[in-house]
Parts: sequence; C-alpha cells; structure tokens
Amino acid sequence: MEGYTVHTIERKDAKPWIMKKHYAKRMPAVQHSFGLFNNYILEGVICYGPTCRSLNQGYGAFGEKKDVSSFELLRLCIDSENKNAASFLVSNSIKLLPKPAFIVSYADGNMGHLGYVYQATNWLYCGITATERVYIDERTGKTVHPRTVVSLFGSRKAESLPEYIRTETEGNGKHRYIYFTGSKKQKKEMLKALRYPVLPYPKGKSKRYDASAEFPKQVQMF
Repeated sequence: MEGYTVHTIERKDAKPWIMKKHYAKRMPAVQHSFGLFNNYILEGVICYGPTCRSLNQGYGAFGEKKDVSSFELLRLCIDSENKNAASFLVSNSIKLLPKPAFIVSYADGNMGHLGYVYQATNWLYCGITATERVYIDERTGKTVHPRTVVSLFGSRKAESLPEYIRTETEGNGKHRYIYFTGSKKQKKEMLKALRYPVLPYPKGKSKRYDASAEFPKQVQMF
C-alpha cells in the first residue's frame, strides 16, 4: 500500500480511538500500541496486551510453559478508505512485536464478527470459546470486564458481588484465532505443541458496528 506505514505510538495517542471508535468503549491493559499512517496521518490503531492468565507463556495453549512471549490482540480500529488497511496494520504490527511470540485474538460472535481480518492475514482458526458470564453495573448500565470485577471485589462468585452487579450468560462464545512468530523451527514446534484443534475458517455475513465518531486526525513526523 503506497504511502502507508506502521509505527509504534504512545498509549495516549491510541486511547481516543479505542474509547470513541471501538464498540467496547473501554481501555484495556495495553503493552504495545501501533498506528497506521497514510503520509503521516494516523488512520488506524492496534493494541496488544497480556493474554489471560491461563494462556500466559502459552500454558493453556501448549499445556506447558514455553520460552516465548504471549500477547493478545486487544483492539483494532480503522478509519481509512483503503479496503486493505486493517490487514496491512495487523500484519505489519505483528512484525514489530518481540519474537518468538504466541498471539491470540478473539472475534466476538455476539457482535456478529467472524474474524475476516485474521483470515486475510493467515491466522490459525481454533474454534469457539466457551460462553462466559457478563457483568453489568445496574447503576450505569455498562458492562464490567471480568478482570475488573475480580480487581474490585476479589472474586467473581455471586456471594462476593454487590447487589448492583448483575450477571448474565453470553449468547455465544468468541471465535479464537492464533498466530505464531519466530523462526521456522520455533513456529513448527509451537504448532506441534498446540492443544487447540486447527479448524476451517468460519464463513458468513459479518456485521459492522458504528465507528463513525470523529476527532482531529493526528500528524506525526518520524
């Protein structure tokens, strides 16, 4: 894509995109943030952070500790007329992460997402996660992330939660995608040890959410 580049950006530069353009409207625990620039104009943001505890160092994925970094692709926001912008940002941001690495991301079936951007960038499809409990703060009507619930109340058990935290079961699980980085040997070893089955990509009509919020585009010189 002529004129497009991907560079590291600061968390504060990624935050407006995440809070205004991503459907979750919540800032996660970010370790690495990258921006998609079109002739120095920021047109997209992608953020990576720690995987859930069960996948740290690949425990849940491999059944044993692996000497690799582990990341979750947490947020992806694009405001570009180029149809390849999302896949360009995903594939080029991965190159900037520490290697070797195990990377996981989830396409939320409850939002009508199938993960076509991961399919376009050759991730492994590893099925659907189990349904999870959703926590809603009835005072605000907003969803509270499970990690936040544990942080605030020490547990996700019903007896530990205040009355204003309502729990619901999600209708569907999330589509799980996995990507390996490193040498050919390292990637082969990770694939061999992977505990999840590698399955055919899901297909169907993907639903788009409203990401029309506008704010001043950032210009950055490198």
